[in-house]
Amino acid sequence: MISKDKQYRTRDGREVRIYATDGYGDNKVHGAVKEDSGWVIYAWYEDGRYALSDYKGRHDLIEVKPRIKRTVWLNIHESSATAHQSKQSADDACKTTGSFGSVSIYRLACIKIEIDCEEGEGL
Repeated sequence: MISKDKQYRTRDGREVRIYATDGYGDNKVHGAVKEDSGWVIYAWYEDGRYALSDYKGRHDLIEVKPRIKRTVWLNIHESSATAHQSKQSADDACKTTGSFGSVSIYRLACIKIEIDCEEGEGL
């Protein structure tokens, strides 16, 4: 079911605005698609299929999931790895203080990783 609370695009990648999901008849979803000339009115079935016959479904609605963007620092040890939100946190995790003073925990590498993916990608 299409919801006004979510973002959509057409199957061929164009931006979509949804105005209503309770329209009359079979074409209950009303909205507009951004074309080169501006916003053009469209109607879809409740499941997001384009209301008029459409070759290969290029006007069908596809949900746009939120993107996750963040940077993490990965400490690589001989038999494990740990992720940290900053380089300082990754460095600090390799040091510990005990009764003999500061001791370094050996790491093989500290790698900066830029994550940019759709929510749920890779699950």
